[in-house]
Amino acid sequence: MHPFSDIPSATIAALGEQKLLPRIRRWLGSAMPAAPHGMGDDCACLPVPRTGRNRAPLVTVDPVIYGEHFDDAVAPRAVGQKLLSRNLSDIAAMGGRPDAAVVALALDPRVRLEWLEGFYRGLAATARRHGVPLVGGDLATHRGGLVATLTLLGHSTGPRVLTRAGARVGDFIAVTGVLGGSLMSGHHWKFTPRLAEGAWLAGRSEVSAMMDLSDGLAKDVHALTPARARAALFGDLLPIRPGQDLRAALGDGEDYELLFTLRGDPADARRLVAAWRKKFSRVPLTVIGRLEPAGAPSDGTIDLSAHHGFAHFG
Repeated sequence: MHPFSDIPSATIAALGEQKLLPRIRRWLGSAMPAAPHGMGDDCACLPVPRTGRNRAPLVTVDPVIYGEHFDDAVAPRAVGQKLLSRNLSDIAAMGGRPDAAVVALALDPRVRLEWLEGFYRGLAATARRHGVPLVGGDLATHRGGLVATLTLLGHSTGPRVLTRAGARVGDFIAVTGVLGGSLMSGHHWKFTPRLAEGAWLAGRSEVSAMMDLSDGLAKDVHALTPARARAALFGDLLPIRPGQDLRAALGDGEDYELLFTLRGDPADARRLVAAWRKKFSRVPLTVIGRLEPAGAPSDGTIDLSAHHGFAHFG
């Protein structure tokens, strides 16, 4: 759905900010708590328990931008779903759980009320599904564009927070789900954030580092690769979405799967994979390579320099 209209009565400009805010509250429904835990003040009092001694606070922020992260082919409800889900994926990559979110929108006055209602209803449905209260936000004018930004607060599920650092030479490289064709398949908005899976992996001592895949495997794997090492990936091991090819799996991006490293004992890796299959039987987990010393022979591994993911400002 095209978000803009040249019919004044169909746009947010017809209401103005003061009349628009009650509409947003109604569209969000039970996903937004009552004040002071929701809309009403410029600052919200979070309706969440204090972080325990063995829990670390987490925070992430991501936008969706018209023309970049979605277009007219994506329904407004799906845009709201994608906004929260991509932030949830960041929390999942640290093994965390979400607590509360705030949303800031920068809107052209010509944005359709119908579009905005669909966006907020999709956002609210996703928030209820994952138990995330939407505690506030902001509206601003952005002539010629539409940008929605969400900040998500959360906490670790245990004493350890998994980051991108921690991998070392000899570690195995593994990934959840399947890769490639995210735009064509609609996966880029209808994916399920791997919250339960991320929390489970964070509790496993064999896992040394983790991140979510957003810009493409060929680019993102470098963020897990320590200095003086290289990621040796095998093309025949990559879990590729049906109808896609190796290039798509490496470079399409917006897979929102978990990419992580495992300590290099093969027996430990096999035990983890077996335990995973019992716990998450519907989500594939695939060991796709290993971290090797920089300069080691390629031995049939993928030449990652020939593949590129999404580059911001490129």
